[in-house]
Amino acid sequence: MIHRAPFGSMERFVAVLIEHTAGKFPLWLTPTQVVILPVSEKFNDYAYSVAKTLKMQDIRAEVDDRNEKVGRKIRDNELKRIPYLLIVGEKEAENEEVSVRKQGGVDQGSENLSIFVNKIKQEVEEMMNPELAVGS
Repeated sequence: MIHRAPFGSMERFVAVLIEHTAGKFPLWLTPTQVVILPVSEKFNDYAYSVAKTLKMQDIRAEVDDRNEKVGRKIRDNELKRIPYLLIVGEKEAENEEVSVRKQGGVDQGSENLSIFVNKIKQEVEEMMNPELAVGS
């Protein structure tokens, strides 16, 4: 008797993972970890420089430079289950900061870009090595 499964074991694993997490992957696994949302097109250059800085630190980042209101961009990216949204405007561009918003609508305020990078890297490291989190 020949048995054929419509999905291979890898596909079954991914399907179970998506179902178990309801599409909200852990930070280390999600395809896009951060989306940068410029307040207007005047700040697209700063948004792309932030994305470049994040990518140099091995953080998967994209820029949402659509001609939409910021509220719409936030809503759309929340539905995509992006772990972190970085909103950039005039104040952030002047001070080399980002306004951080975590998945689930938690606004964490503005912080320096290098501090945010360190927090993300530490969060991923703690997820990948849980024994480090216990010692903290």
